[in-house]
Amino acid sequence: MKIKHTALAGTLESSDIQFTLSKGTGVEINLDSQVEKQFGNQIRKVITDLLGAYDIKDVTVRAVDKGALDCTIKARLIAAIQRATDTKNQPNWEVLG
Repeated sequence: MKIKHTALAGTLESSDIQFTLSKGTGVEINLDSQVEKQFGNQIRKVITDLLGAYDIKDVTVRAVDKGALDCTIKARLIAAIQRATDTKNQPNWEVLG
């Protein structure tokens, strides 16, 4: 799947995460998190796994984490992916399951 345009999902509120996805070369993840030392590897794994499930290989991901749980990270990233790929009304049930 290809990123068609830049998209945003999430907020900067406590316990949330904000994603900005844009076209890129390869997968580049820029993570800004106060808990990066403790959970940075896990957050990156969730992001990388979900991008892989959507077969997205060329994307720049900017993530500003405010203490989001994995389920919130997935939900916000799915929303950003659907917006960036113009598939808002076509959920990928295999990824959601």
